[in-house]
Amino acid sequence: MTGYDLVVTGGTAVLPGVGEVPADIGVRDGRIAAITDRLRPADGQRHLDATGKVVLPGAVDSHYHLGIYRDLATDTESETTSSLVGGVTSVISYFRTGSHYLNRTGPYREIFPEVLSTVAGRAKVDYAFHLAPMTREHIDELPWLVAQGVTSFKYYMFYKGLNLAGSSRDASGYTMAEDYDLGHLFEIMEKVAELDAATAARVSVSLHCEQAELLRVFIERAKADPAVSGLAEYSAGRPPLTERLSIEEGAVLADATGARVNLLHLSSALAVQTARSVVGRYPGLDSNLETTLHHLALACEDLAGKGLGPKVNPPIRGRSDNEALWRAVAAGEIGTVASDHACCGEELKGDDLWPAQPGFGGTALLYPVLLSEGYHKRGLSLARIVDLVATNPARVFNLPGKGAIAVGADADLVLADLNLEQVVSTELCRSAQDHCPFEGIAVRGWPVTTVVRGEVMLDRGEVSDSFPGRYLHRGGSRARGQRRGE
Repeated sequence: MTGYDLVVTGGTAVLPGVGEVPADIGVRDGRIAAITDRLRPADGQRHLDATGKVVLPGAVDSHYHLGIYRDLATDTESETTSSLVGGVTSVISYFRTGSHYLNRTGPYREIFPEVLSTVAGRAKVDYAFHLAPMTREHIDELPWLVAQGVTSFKYYMFYKGLNLAGSSRDASGYTMAEDYDLGHLFEIMEKVAELDAATAARVSVSLHCEQAELLRVFIERAKADPAVSGLAEYSAGRPPLTERLSIEEGAVLADATGARVNLLHLSSALAVQTARSVVGRYPGLDSNLETTLHHLALACEDLAGKGLGPKVNPPIRGRSDNEALWRAVAAGEIGTVASDHACCGEELKGDDLWPAQPGFGGTALLYPVLLSEGYHKRGLSLARIVDLVATNPARVFNLPGKGAIAVGADADLVLADLNLEQVVSTELCRSAQDHCPFEGIAVRGWPVTTVVRGEVMLDRGEVSDSFPGRYLHRGGSRARGQRRGE
C-alpha cells in the first residue's frame, strides 16, 4: 500500500520564509503530509512529475464577484473553472443585497444561507464571501455573520448619493437602502472594531474608494469634453482625485474607530501616494493595500478603439500609473494582488459608454500576469509573487490552511512552467465571458497543473469533471483580544 494519495517530485517549491527549494511533496487526505527530497513516484497512488517546473501554493483570489451579472449557480461552475487556469485554488467573492447578484434586499439571515446553498456543489475551487452591510439591519447582523465565518465587510464609497452612470437611476436603485452615507460607514466600522476585539480573527472593512460628489462633477465635465472619448472619457469622469479623497475619509474613520481596513483595487499613482501617506500619519492603522491585474498591466492608451470590454471601476489608467503600482508592489507597500473577476458579456457592454456595465474576468491570469510582468520583466522574486497572491490574502482574510506550502496546510498546489509562453485568448481563459481585455497579449509563465486539496483539477489543459470546492468558514489564529500593533 502506498504512503500518500499524491506525490509531486522533481520540482522547485517556493516555501514560506525560505524561498525556492528543490523538494518533493507528499499529500495525504487533502493536506500536505511531507516536504522532502526522498519521495519516489511509487510512493503515491498518483504521481505528478514537476521536473523543470516550479511548485507554488494555490493562489487565493481575494477580490471576486460570483453571480454579479449571471445566475449564481451557473456562474460559479464556469468561473471557478477559469480560476484553475490561473493557478487559483480559493476565491473570496463579494456579495451584497440590492441590484445585481440576487436582485433583492432583506436580512442576511435569510439571504446568505440561500447563497451558500446555491453555490454548494458547483465550485471547482474552495470559496468564501465578503458581505456588504447595506442597511442598518445588516449592521445588527454582523455578529451573526462573523459566527457564520464571514470576517470581512465591504462599503462602496461611490454609492453615496451618486447619479450612477450619468443616468436617471440614483444610488438607491443599487443599494435598495436609505442612509447609505459616511454615517453608515462609521457605524459599520464601530461594530467591526468591536467584533475584531472579541474574535480570534482579523475582522475588517474593505473600501471601494471613489468619492461620490466629485464623481458627479467630473462625469458631467467628461461627457461635455469633445477631446476625450471611450475609456479615456471614463477615466476622466472618475479621476484619481476621487480615490484620494475617499482614502482620506476612510482612514479618518478607521483611525477614530480602530477598525482594520482593506483599500481595494488602487488604480493610480495618486491613490498609492495617498495610501502611503495615511499609513504614515496613522501609525496604528491596520491596513492592507490591494491592486488588480488590470491596473498593473493594462493602460488606457493601449486600449483606445478596442471597445468597452475593459470598462471597470475604478477605471484603467495610464502607463505611468501602471509603473507607479509596480513600484509599490516591489517596495512591499501593496500587500495583495487580485483579479476583481466579474464575468460580464459583450451584451452588457454595448456601444454606449456610460450605461455599459463595469467589470470583466481575469482570474485565469492571476499567476500568469504576475510571472510574466513581475518575475520576467521586473525581477520580482517568486517568493514575493507568492506573498502577493497566496500567503498575504490568506493571512489578511483569515485562511490559515491556505496560501503556503507547509506540512499540515491544504494541498493546494500549482505546477508552473516559467518559460511557457502563450498568447491570451478568450478560449484560453475558459470563462463564460465572450471577450477578454488581455486578448492578444503574449504572457510568459503559466500553470500547467492545478491541485485543489490534493485533487488534480487541471492538468495540461484537461479539467476534472468534479466540483470539490468547499465553503471556507474563516476563523483565524490571532489571539482573542489582540489589537492592532500588538
